[in-house]
Amino acid sequence: MELQQLRYFVAVAETGKFTTAARDLHVAQPSVSKQVRKLETELGAVLLERRKAGILLTDAGAILLPWAKRVLADLDGARSEVAGLATLERGRLSVGATPSLSTVLLPRVLAAFHAEHPGVTLNVVEAGSRDLVDHLAAGDLDLALVILPVPREELFETTPLIREELVLAVAKKHPLARRKTVKVSELRGVPLVMFRDGYDLRSATITACEQAGFHPTFAIEGAEMDGVLRMAAAGVGVAVVPSMVVERGGRLVAVRIAQPTLSRSVGVAFRRDRHHSRAADAFVARLRAFI
Repeated sequence: MELQQLRYFVAVAETGKFTTAARDLHVAQPSVSKQVRKLETELGAVLLERRKAGILLTDAGAILLPWAKRVLADLDGARSEVAGLATLERGRLSVGATPSLSTVLLPRVLAAFHAEHPGVTLNVVEAGSRDLVDHLAAGDLDLALVILPVPREELFETTPLIREELVLAVAKKHPLARRKTVKVSELRGVPLVMFRDGYDLRSATITACEQAGFHPTFAIEGAEMDGVLRMAAAGVGVAVVPSMVVERGGRLVAVRIAQPTLSRSVGVAFRRDRHHSRAADAFVARLRAFI
């Protein structure tokens, strides 16, 4: 099995067509087809089902794809580490962050890091914590700012950074906007704007309500952070969000949640089996300076 074969296989699987993969790889289409067939022969399994409408992964292909992506990501990481990262004059760094951190903290950290190391190309993935953990496990990220504890802890090295208080974000004209605090039990029957699956804020809110003896009422669900804040500000419902995303003097009022108070621990996570690049360590050091 050759790395070139894996790279060609991943390109075809992700684009769905041999011609598109060949174009993206800057090689002739017959070369891509030949290498994929060699890979199938070596593995003794058909990886791609060839149809007129495009390419579909077989069961064997679906099993191989995440492994192939991890191998290629590790190889790219090794090359990047060796090729001049000692001085941070060049390189790549892929960072994942939850929407609350991407909105408030991350922009300042990225700006400072880029000013210090302009040769390092930055890639940012914004997603819910559970989705970020999946990206990190797959090798798509060098590090991720996630909610602790993470699932599959044995795969990751984690370090706590901050503890975020969760508050109730309500429109200024909402009856609860005049309150300084609100009990979780008082949210019974109050329409909530709810995040999509994959956000820990969704599970944290539902769990808190169920522990208070009721299932929450959803005004709407399936939104991302920006959509949740906008819909709450428009009066569609209220939302449980990190305090840092509610701007003072903005369209929303942050009401503290009591009995019990809600909070979450945010930390940085690395894959335990991968070496930290100097760029990753420098980024974390810069991040700590802003906390």
